[in-house]
Amino acid sequence: MPAPPAPGTSPAERDATRRTLIAALALALGAAVSLGLARFSYALLLPPMRADLGWSYFTAGAMNTLNAAGYLAGALAAPWLMRRFGARAALIGGSLLAAVLLALHGFVRAEAALYALRLGTGMASAAVFVAGGLMAARLGNRPDLGPGITPSLVLGLYYGGTGMGIVASALLVPPLVAWPLVGGSGWAGAWIALAALAAVATLPMVRFAHDGAAAPALGAAAVGRARLGLRPFAFGLAGYFMFGLGYIGYMTFIVTLLREQLLATGTVVAFYAVLGLGVMASPWLWARLLQRSRGGQALALLNALLAVATALPVLWPHAAVAFVSGALFGGVFLSVVASTTALVRHNLPPAAWPAGISVFTIVFAFGQIVGPSLVGRLADGPGGLRMGLLVSAAALLLGALLASRQRPLS
Repeated sequence: MPAPPAPGTSPAERDATRRTLIAALALALGAAVSLGLARFSYALLLPPMRADLGWSYFTAGAMNTLNAAGYLAGALAAPWLMRRFGARAALIGGSLLAAVLLALHGFVRAEAALYALRLGTGMASAAVFVAGGLMAARLGNRPDLGPGITPSLVLGLYYGGTGMGIVASALLVPPLVAWPLVGGSGWAGAWIALAALAAVATLPMVRFAHDGAAAPALGAAAVGRARLGLRPFAFGLAGYFMFGLGYIGYMTFIVTLLREQLLATGTVVAFYAVLGLGVMASPWLWARLLQRSRGGQALALLNALLAVATALPVLWPHAAVAFVSGALFGGVFLSVVASTTALVRHNLPPAAWPAGISVFTIVFAFGQIVGPSLVGRLADGPGGLRMGLLVSAAALLLGALLASRQRPLS
């Protein structure tokens, strides 16, 4: 947590701290919409949708695979969008589009239509997340952040905003699933409520989200040079790919696993809320590590902790172990994303940050495309969800080993 201003702090410094925190929290709402509401809420909606629509685990996983494919397409388009319209417009426009697409989930039942909506939602989410990450990096690079505010804390607050969306989903979705409001399907009403919440969350972004600086000019030649300069990040990119592959299996299927282990609805809701609270706490847990680590050390450590968190509820199916797993996973996984943004910020010039963040996001998206369908396919086999999630844990451990080889560029 940022230290309170010292007694001798001037009014101008206190005002700078206040402005920075307000802007960072407004940006954090972008992460809440793009990941917390538009993606991770699906874990809570998967069990009732699967029961109502008769899905296999592969189909359930394929929904998130299409979402990740859309995320990849959005990440590829993000640099052009930000050059053409600016990062702030991409953030706000993507958030509004995500709200519309979430609402449409509540009015269709055909697999093809839901696949298309998950794809489109992923594209909108990527625009929001990449733009918000860039704006947070620029905000953290300002010389007038205010006492107690560090660049890594600003990034951590942004990524930790995902936890707000997860907690909101945990509190909103289960009651609506239990008491259907739309067409006899509780999950349909839950999608519409999530859309309304995403629209409301966009309003503070319109008012307060900024990075305090004009976007640097980035022509095609500059972007090309930045991409060539990313070759030395090979181990970091490989470790991040394995993170994308491994973490998404947990976030897609963990609620379904706990349901299979016969945990009560209230326990599952509390588990998911604890996970979200862990995400919200993560900026303060890892800010110093991200500020110090200029190579792959942070990415390696965080991947290893996620491997442990993923394996725990599989190997020891008990409510108390599930809560430990959720708290650990929530307290770590978005800081992995923050660690790669910090890696880019530490090792590339500001003009190359959009390209750097986008390339890491693309690699992350490829991992997410593979992960859900792989776990779903394994879950349909004799090993069930336990086998799928153990493979996710192994992928995360391999990611830790790869990231440990990443060295600073200078």
